[in-house]
Amino acid sequence: MDRDCVEIDGGIMEGGGQILRVATALGCVLGQPVRVRQIRAGRSQPGLRPQHLSGLETIRDLCEGKLEGGEIGSTEITLTPGKIKGGTHVADTKTAGSVCLLMQVAMPCALFAASPTELILKGGTNAEMAPQIDYTVMVFKPIVEKFNFTFNCDIKKRGYYPQGGGEVVVQMSPVKELSPINLTERGTVTKIYGRAFVAGALPIKVAKDMSAAAVRCIRKEIRDLYINIQPVREPDDQACGTGSGIVIVAETSTGCLLAGSSLGKRGKNPDKVGIEAAEILLKNLKHGGTVDDCLQDQLIIFMALAKGVSRVLSGPITLHTETAIHFAQKLTKTKFTLEKLDNDPHKETYMIECQGMGMINPNL
Repeated sequence: MDRDCVEIDGGIMEGGGQILRVATALGCVLGQPVRVRQIRAGRSQPGLRPQHLSGLETIRDLCEGKLEGGEIGSTEITLTPGKIKGGTHVADTKTAGSVCLLMQVAMPCALFAASPTELILKGGTNAEMAPQIDYTVMVFKPIVEKFNFTFNCDIKKRGYYPQGGGEVVVQMSPVKELSPINLTERGTVTKIYGRAFVAGALPIKVAKDMSAAAVRCIRKEIRDLYINIQPVREPDDQACGTGSGIVIVAETSTGCLLAGSSLGKRGKNPDKVGIEAAEILLKNLKHGGTVDDCLQDQLIIFMALAKGVSRVLSGPITLHTETAIHFAQKLTKTKFTLEKLDNDPHKETYMIECQGMGMINPNL
């Protein structure tokens, strides 16, 4: 067993939970035992947190594998995968740990399962340091489905910091193989829309203030486009705790989706939350890429597994993306190339290209 185990240093580059997610998901798909040491060495609380552990337990159960070192605070784990079965699995962080990050680790595995998978994910739906569930549904889902698979994402209940308590049900069927994607034409922005939400003890006025501030901020740069950011109060029976936030999406003539988002917190002015999201969106529109900086790294694992050449035009390459590429190359033996395009000195645009390994689902 030791002989074939791929050794992963979890303390390099981004040094966080992403290394664990990419390495173990790919290990599971490839049927390759993986040992990750120095887990989250770069973080203030190193080792596994509840969300990382529940993600690992989910893929262990998905592939009927063996997990060693699976406890909170552990800085070394070994995952020995078996056959990816599919079926229904519950992952509960029991905290406000992000359900979207649970989805990130489990989704590639479920695509190469023997039968359909249902994931019941519990935790935070709108958490700091992770994509918000609204972003996952509005941006990640339509773009990632270009790899030629579909999934259903049903938000049963929203959960906010500190207690979490949200629940999202994801259903997906396995595929024989993934198609490559070609996202190289930005096009022009045709519409801007989004949602500003409040839940729990907060009044709808907070959502309206976030929305209005965001619109004012975008209007300074983009004058002639209709902007529709809906203020929403989450129904009490569909939300756990008190929370607020905003996600704004720009859609282009070629079907690109780029976003900006922000979360409210105690003592933070709602106008500031709206402006923050708007500024992130505008920054993502300035670089001329076809994906925003939040989606960039999430596509890497699928590009590596797909059959054929994928190309994505992006803005400045994030450390998360560099990290995902490093570990995707190490495990799949694919080669990514990053080429800076010099067509406009005011823009920092890169072409991310990958000749995918052409993973064929051995379980179908």
